Amino acid sequence: MITGKNYIGNKLSATGSVSHKTFNPKLNVENEYAFYEATLQEVDEAANLAHQAFKEFKNTSGTKRAEFLNAIADEILALDDELINTYTSETGLPEGRAMGERGRTIFQLRSFAELVSNEEWRENTIDSADLERTPAPKPDIRKTQIPLGPVVVFAASNFPLAFSTAGGDTASALASGCPVIVKSHSMHSGTGELVASAIIKAAEKTGMPNGVFSNIAGSGRVVGAALVKHPKVKAVGFTGSISGGRALFNLAADREQPIPVFAEMGSINPVVITPEAIAKRGEEIATTYAGSITQGTGQFCTNPGLILTIDNDNTRSFIKDLAEKSTAIAPQCMLHPNIKRDFVKNGASVSSQSGVEVVAAIVEEAEPNFTPAQISAVSGADFLINSKMHQEVFGPFSLVVRCKDETELVEIIQNLEGQLTGTIMAEKSDYQNLGNIVDALQDRVGRVILNGVPTGVEVCPSMTHGGPYPASSDSRFSAVGTNAIKRWVRPFSYQNWPNELLPSALKNDNPDEILRFVNGNHSNDKI
Repeated sequence: MITGKNYIGNKLSATGSVSHKTFNPKLNVENEYAFYEATLQEVDEAANLAHQAFKEFKNTSGTKRAEFLNAIADEILALDDELINTYTSETGLPEGRAMGERGRTIFQLRSFAELVSNEEWRENTIDSADLERTPAPKPDIRKTQIPLGPVVVFAASNFPLAFSTAGGDTASALASGCPVIVKSHSMHSGTGELVASAIIKAAEKTGMPNGVFSNIAGSGRVVGAALVKHPKVKAVGFTGSISGGRALFNLAADREQPIPVFAEMGSINPVVITPEAIAKRGEEIATTYAGSITQGTGQFCTNPGLILTIDNDNTRSFIKDLAEKSTAIAPQCMLHPNIKRDFVKNGASVSSQSGVEVVAAIVEEAEPNFTPAQISAVSGADFLINSKMHQEVFGPFSLVVRCKDETELVEIIQNLEGQLTGTIMAEKSDYQNLGNIVDALQDRVGRVILNGVPTGVEVCPSMTHGGPYPASSDSRFSAVGTNAIKRWVRPFSYQNWPNELLPSALKNDNPDEILRFVNGNHSNDKI
């Protein structure tokens, strides 16, 4: 049941007077419920509760945290149609997308539950003492990973479930032993509150401390800034725009005690298509990429916004075919009028630059908040001298660059900002000649795809969803997959510590029978 209130720990609270409503972009009307935005006092209460909860939660066993995460998944499923209907009314996205994203959210929660059901994820390391070593005895040193403290998670606009209230940031932080305060996204506050209620129910059923989770609303920047600056908050997770992520990063760095901000911010995801690939399967690639560019109305951080080709007659035919196939796909609803407004503005900004040609775009007026695809093209020389073409156009847009040769193409990659993904569409006969392109992409992206599309991010331990700035604020970490847990922990060593006082994962007899790194070798043996 939606109340429009904030969850400050287990308590519903609405002490402020400012409220907002969500918007149904498909019907172009406001939704029914009003959501009360948190006051600074409520922010302070949530942070203090999280700080108190951390003292207990950080010492909760992995099996208990796994029980908590699985219970969250169960409670989200129990929301059933109410959640799906609220999701679609606040996003304009279809029911199938809502159910698919719910499934991904459940999978993430259960994946982290499985991960922390034993202590191997902490990368426990033991270097035994050697008192006979000369000239100085070697001490006994044992290392594990411990949670940072309360984490603030900023919900994403484009994934109301998988990157929001119980999404990957929240699931990984709770798995690590960190309490979470979610700053709910104002575009899907109802969806956020329903999921928050599921988390609270799960926390109560599994005996988690009050304050292990809070969900608070705020449509402007005041609430978010107050959370990041609060001295009890120890880390931040964010998915959104470069400007928003950088603002939070700066706030966190300016604190008396700076804290890490793990922000996934923006990407145009360059795609390299070789001449041989265009010659042999240009139509197939055009069809595939028309679908990728328009999937979810292009509202993915991995949308292929930049396509790099070598200029020739086949390439120009391919560009025309891609444009025709993309614009033949019926306009789809965007998440919010503001997102459509920014799409139109940013698309016009790129396409109005010198040398850019709009190859094909639907000119008829679409329904409110619906938008068709747009494909533009430019020469490599013009692209190289104008960084305004590098900006992300969040929506069904792609800019095709016609490079004069591979040297120019590689130079373009080298001059791009950091990206989440890079893709190469190539024939087997091209493989031996891809070295320079692969090297250039490796310096600019977090993941490289061969003969596929960047849209679709598999949730697995091998996934890297991050990249050099500004794709993310710290390219050493992934926001997707079980390794995302590493953002919320820090290494901690015990030196010359009595065996009986060590955590079980570091004890000599290895009571949990887990794999550890002992004296330079992986082993699950006793010492």
